[in-house]
Parts: sequence; C-alpha cells; structure tokens
Amino acid sequence: MRKSRLSLFKSTSMLISVVGIIMIIATIIVVAYVGFSVVNESITDEISSGNQYDDLADLKSQYGDLESKFDSVKSTYYSGTSNDVQKYNDARLELSRASSAIDNVKSALDANKPSNEVDSRIEFAKEKLATARQAFDNL
Repeated sequence: MRKSRLSLFKSTSMLISVVGIIMIIATIIVVAYVGFSVVNESITDEISSGNQYDDLADLKSQYGDLESKFDSVKSTYYSGTSNDVQKYNDARLELSRASSAIDNVKSALDANKPSNEVDSRIEFAKEKLATARQAFDNL
C-alpha cells in the first residue's frame, strides 16, 4: 500500500512539474507574440506616417501652384465687370476651402491621429484641390 502511494505521489508530482513547464513556455510564447505585435505596429505606423507627410507636401505644392495661377489672373478679373469679379471670387472661395482641408490634414498629423483618419482627410483635401482646379479652369 505504501509503495502504491509513493508511486502515485511520484507520478502526480512529475505531472505537475511537466504541466508547470508547459505553462511557463506558453506564457513566454504569448508575451513574445504580444511584444512582436506592438513593435511591428509601431514600425508600420511610422512608415504610414512618413507616406502621409509626403502626401501633405505634395498637396501643399499643388496648392501653391494653383494659388500662383489665381494670383496671375486676379488683375484681369478685377478690371472687368462685377460679374467677372463675382466669378473670380467664387473660384477663389474653392481655393480657400482646399487650403482649409490641407490645414486639416496637417493638424491631424501633428495630433498623431490614427492612420485611417489621416488618409480620409488626405482624400478630402485632394477632392477640394481638384474642385478648386476645376473652378480655375472654368474661369
């Protein structure tokens, strides 16, 4: 009877040790996975942010080009009729809206907003810039 209890104690003790080792290994694997995910996400966000800053610079460049075009024809429209002035002012208003949208993108980047939100603001700014370009072409 004693021998069977001792044998049972040994096997139970061995089982507990094996299960404990398995639990330790599983915990290490889970912690390593979570750590890898955090590092990977951080790197991905930095890359995405870099691309978004490039898009912002491109938007600002396009805006500057379009603004110079508006400034070059300003005197032509202001020397014309009041209808010409109104037409120019309406087109210029679209350019102001594009400027506001670009500033909105910059503020989102400065505030470290999520990547998808910044992307949607970039798309909105591109739409507003295209609308302003169309308004200039219609002058």
